[in-house]
Amino acid sequence: MNEVKHEAGSPWLGFSLKGQRYAVSLTAVREVIRPGDITPVPGSPTDVLGIVNLRGQIVPVLDGRRRFGLDGGAGADDVDAQRVIVFDDAGTTVGLLIDVIGEMLQFDPADVAPPPPGRAARRDDPVSGVIARDDGFIALVDVPRLCRA
Repeated sequence: MNEVKHEAGSPWLGFSLKGQRYAVSLTAVREVIRPGDITPVPGSPTDVLGIVNLRGQIVPVLDGRRRFGLDGGAGADDVDAQRVIVFDDAGTTVGLLIDVIGEMLQFDPADVAPPPPGRAARRDDPVSGVIARDDGFIALVDVPRLCRA
């Protein structure tokens, strides 16, 4: 299994989906945009909402809720808070629709625990580990697995 490196002091960007908290390494984030007009693509996988034109580049946008196995499709309690995090991974650009953007995080790699049992068994599961905080857990996202074709 691919081991994700959680480097000491590296900044991570937090976000939420259905009240659950996640974080991605800031080094993989190209930009954060408002959803705008997402054009559906007939026949695409269920976790693909569609595509957006980002300054002349066609970018597929994933439904964060479906990609992480959460009930329900795209949609947040506060549609104005929704954002698309745009990732660059090995020459591939992919967007992820999220409910709410969070704060910048830093943590000690020694605080990272493995994903809950059952999650790691899924080859395409994008969660690489979790960190405990006083107010709950934050799931750490492996961007290459998230951006899989």
